[in-house]
Amino acid sequence: MPTIETNQLLLAAAAACEDKKAEDIRILALDPAESGLTDYFLICNGTNDRQNVAITDEIEIRLKREFGVYPNSVEGRRQGEWILMDYVDFIVHVFSAEKRAFYGLERLRKSATTISVEELNADLKARITSTRAKAPKADALKATTAKKAVSKKVVPIKAAASKKAARAKPTAKKAAATKPAAKAPAKKTAAKKNPAKTTKKAVAKKK
Repeated sequence: MPTIETNQLLLAAAAACEDKKAEDIRILALDPAESGLTDYFLICNGTNDRQNVAITDEIEIRLKREFGVYPNSVEGRRQGEWILMDYVDFIVHVFSAEKRAFYGLERLRKSATTISVEELNADLKARITSTRAKAPKADALKATTAKKAVSKKVVPIKAAASKKAARAKPTAKKAAATKPAAKAPAKKTAAKKNPAKTTKKAVAKKK
């Protein structure tokens, strides 16, 4: 099924044809079973070769300016009798009146469905409306999923913090218990220094 962007590009190309006074503008929706290369043909004709070139120039400029899209290839612009513009999802055919009657693309594509610009525009609006209606539901689903994910992550973090606090308390008690033990060696060293002083007095008396 053609995308919304394809229909927008096709309508812009048809509008460019109208602005350049193209004649007998037709849009053919091709049967996918017969044509797997493209979805639509946009067919029109000008009154002379110069007008045909002007029509294709306007299509190319408009699609480039409004959508940043360039044709995949352009053929026949030098002669101007039949100019083909390949936009992958649709192909534009700009004929002279004589060449259009001679080749008869509409007759060759008997399985194709002719669509007017009004019908294509109405279909495009309906598809855009349905897409916008689905968007809020998708956003709400994403929001609820994100909230659930956040709530799941918060519980383990709190549990881990409480475990760390529980582990930190015994270590503090151990540190407090080791402080009195540290003072004991200080007394012993002081006791050792006293004999040293007494020996110095004893030596002085002997002298």
